[in-house]
Amino acid sequence: MQWRSILVGLVVLRLSLSCMLWLAFGLGPSWGFNFHLGFNLHKLDLLFREEKETEPRDNSWSQRIHGPRYEETETTCASAGEESPKRSYLSFFDGNKDEYVRRYSSFPDTLKAKMKDMAKEMFYFGYDNYMKYAFPEDELNPIDCEGRGPDVQNPLFHFFYFRSNININDVLGNYSLTLIDTLDTLLVLGNVSEFQRAVKLVIDTVSFDKDSTVQVFEANIRILGSLISAHILLTDPKHPFGNVGFEGYDNELLHLAHDLAVRLLPAFENTSTGIPYPRVNLKNGVPPDSVNETCTAGAGSLLVEFGILSRLIGDSTFEWVARRAVRALWNLRSNETGLLGNVVNIQTGQWVGKQSGLGAGMDSFYEYLFKSYILFGEKEDYRMFTAAYESIQNHMRRGRESCNEGEGDPPLYVNVNMFSGEIMNTWIDSLQAFFPGLQVLNGDVDDAICLHAFYYAIWKRFGALPERYNWQLQAPDVLFYPLRPELVESTYLLYQATKNPFYLHVGMDILQSLEKNAKVRCGYATLHHVVDKSKEDRMESFFLSETCKYLYLLFDEDNPLHKSDNKYIFTTEGHVVPIDKRFREKQWNDDFPCEEGALAESEPVDQPAPRNISNCNRIPEERRYTLPLKSVYMRQIDHMVGLF
Repeated sequence: MQWRSILVGLVVLRLSLSCMLWLAFGLGPSWGFNFHLGFNLHKLDLLFREEKETEPRDNSWSQRIHGPRYEETETTCASAGEESPKRSYLSFFDGNKDEYVRRYSSFPDTLKAKMKDMAKEMFYFGYDNYMKYAFPEDELNPIDCEGRGPDVQNPLFHFFYFRSNININDVLGNYSLTLIDTLDTLLVLGNVSEFQRAVKLVIDTVSFDKDSTVQVFEANIRILGSLISAHILLTDPKHPFGNVGFEGYDNELLHLAHDLAVRLLPAFENTSTGIPYPRVNLKNGVPPDSVNETCTAGAGSLLVEFGILSRLIGDSTFEWVARRAVRALWNLRSNETGLLGNVVNIQTGQWVGKQSGLGAGMDSFYEYLFKSYILFGEKEDYRMFTAAYESIQNHMRRGRESCNEGEGDPPLYVNVNMFSGEIMNTWIDSLQAFFPGLQVLNGDVDDAICLHAFYYAIWKRFGALPERYNWQLQAPDVLFYPLRPELVESTYLLYQATKNPFYLHVGMDILQSLEKNAKVRCGYATLHHVVDKSKEDRMESFFLSETCKYLYLLFDEDNPLHKSDNKYIFTTEGHVVPIDKRFREKQWNDDFPCEEGALAESEPVDQPAPRNISNCNRIPEERRYTLPLKSVYMRQIDHMVGLF
């Protein structure tokens, strides 16, 4: 028995020494982001012999929650290249030993081609089965291989999943949603013949003269935006996809878009603020029992599609009502913080929801301020965006000031009270994963890298993004994942900005997770539970319109979109829209001056143009081919979401 005692003693001694070393180097477990992580880079200096140029200071999220406001430091595209260290990040680790460098620092062309084919096959598996089993209904039920339309018998409640059915009926309108939403994806994948066939099907079968009550926001981004995008690609001689027009096309998609927009206009009538009702019946207008509350994103994310339509047909009505709604929301922002809430009463202008964040209810409002400026050149939009972005940095951002330098917790954007800036809860939602992509467009690539790494770490843990994730508890709050595209979108844009193979690995992980966890008999199904991977019988249209599109573009270096001399942006639903000088020309005189206070007179008249992201040379060579985020920080983030 003596040898057993000796063996037990040796095991206990080794465990004790391991724990002492672990704690000595400050790598102990995190108990949530409200508490200091103890991730001490002073001690890491001893490990990696990194020379520090500045004195480290405590900058944990726990102190920043109630601490002084973050002072934004502008990071331009030029400075991202000029001020970066001149040596490779590999110097922090031995490339033969560091797991992150080994895994992420290269991506062979053969593997890239394989992933491109895999993304294409994923799209066609969903699309072909939709056309076979579901068309002309709105969506495919991929488990039962059936079509899905509005649930008119249970308009408010889904009896099986115990969730509101409003989110289903908001989207589905008996107008072949999935087919319309995927039109330009067919062109991105190079399938001109199927694109032409799909356009003809839409022209021949789709009508909006339906007794369907839909959400204005969803009908705008999914249907109106796709019709406009496909029409432009059909008729624009400068588009990159070759000759995709066909004989006999007479602007029918544009006429359909116009018809739909006219049916959405009643939402803007009879509101005291100019902020639209959230829902409208396509045949009868605003329902008599309609609520007077709407979210900021829903009411303030109509300007791109409505503005393009106005400039295509020469009718200012649509841009006018959309811009009036944006200005009305902007005028309701807090005088103290500059932030907006997430739910507002359209009659009184009172904030019903005082939470300000970057996710659900807020996300595309910020996105469309910036993209509207890119498209239309209206300085008012850019001034609003820069002011909103500054308020976001001042009040929502927590963590160390620099993504890739210094001590403290990694940057994260939290939900705060719009009036006080105080934190309201400890969860973030999957829609917020769009924000790194918007930061890339704005030139803040370094900040985008950190936030994206956090969401990717969550994906690695669950093989999906839970709808809500509690960063303090390190656990999902809302467990389902409806195949959302936001993380893929940001991954694609970060790869375009940096050309770093790390993002190809991220895309591969997402592709493989979807194949493993979401693929079913006739398509890809919503994950009902990201832990046990149980499924719901639904494949939302944005899976084909956005998720598959961004995955394919990520691996298709030679796609015409990437080779074209013309510039494009993606709408919030992923539809391709050219940046065209005709969209900066109005065929009408402005009858709606800025006198309502959208712009303060004290604000400067001239603003710098948005930072150009087309020149990838701003990322230094040694960073582009190693890791976008130092391994110590990547390991820190993985640790904080429970991967270790």
